[in-house]
Amino acid sequence: MPPKHIAVLLMAYGSPNRLDEVEAYFTDIRGGRTPSPEAVEELTERYRQVGVPTPLLAVSSELSQRLERALNADPPDDAIYTVHLGMKHWTPRIAAAVEEAIEAGADRLIGIVLAPHYSRISTGGYRRQVEATLAAAHPRSSPNGSPGPVSLDFVESWHELDGYLQAVADNVRSMRAQFRRPDDVVTVFTAHSLPARILAEGDPYRDQLLRTSELVARRANLEKWRFSFQSQSHTGEPWLGPDLVDTIESLAGEGDSGVLVAPVGFIADHLEILYDIDIEARAKADALDIELKRTPMLNADPRLVQALRALVAERVASVSTVSS
Repeated sequence: MPPKHIAVLLMAYGSPNRLDEVEAYFTDIRGGRTPSPEAVEELTERYRQVGVPTPLLAVSSELSQRLERALNADPPDDAIYTVHLGMKHWTPRIAAAVEEAIEAGADRLIGIVLAPHYSRISTGGYRRQVEATLAAAHPRSSPNGSPGPVSLDFVESWHELDGYLQAVADNVRSMRAQFRRPDDVVTVFTAHSLPARILAEGDPYRDQLLRTSELVARRANLEKWRFSFQSQSHTGEPWLGPDLVDTIESLAGEGDSGVLVAPVGFIADHLEILYDIDIEARAKADALDIELKRTPMLNADPRLVQALRALVAERVASVSTVSS
């Protein structure tokens, strides 16, 4: 009997590769609705300042390759592992990555979004794309209830994953030590804001972010820390706050002179890091005479590779236990 083939699907948001792709990318984010010329120009200018392509695709691809090597070097459950990468709003598309896994002969698909925290708006959108592709490839559902003969195990969140928490905590400690007065630094954990209506809907996004921040702060021995949202979109409805820029202004008013931004809701360097923090938030800090630094993103860090390998092994073991 041939060994099982387990495919791991890593998913990220996506990012344009050239400035002339920004309008099509923005339209994709908006579900096919064309943005105004002014909105396109504003987003294009932000990409012009940080440079395109951003590192997102390259580091996600490297992470995928490293994870595949790590899984096959010491395979959980004696299976064959392949790792596939798909983007929610740009190429390579999630659908293409799922089809690639099916064509490779995968028996099981483990889906992992490269963002640790769950929200129906964000994570749910990734899952819908995966399930739609599986259903289209195999219209008749299998007995186990998945959309086809490829069994789907979708990881909804990994906000308490040990290796991820430890890597972020280590980065926080390392960056705090680089301030002029490390003991006076306030660490501000951040994540992408979402519409405030998700709270009334019982969405766990904010609670998971606060839990991650608490666990990282504990591991990094932080006495002074806060949580703020960033990267709010302009949709005409209230979004979750407080916003990072407002928090920096508040800290300045309280006499704080050093802020370390730790974007726990993100994994890779992309626009929300390179512009929203490194340009926009830094400009606010400079204007207020506050020393601002941020933790490096994990990108394809070996520590993240090992954390994700442990996550896959845990999912494989849980299914093996149920089956035995």
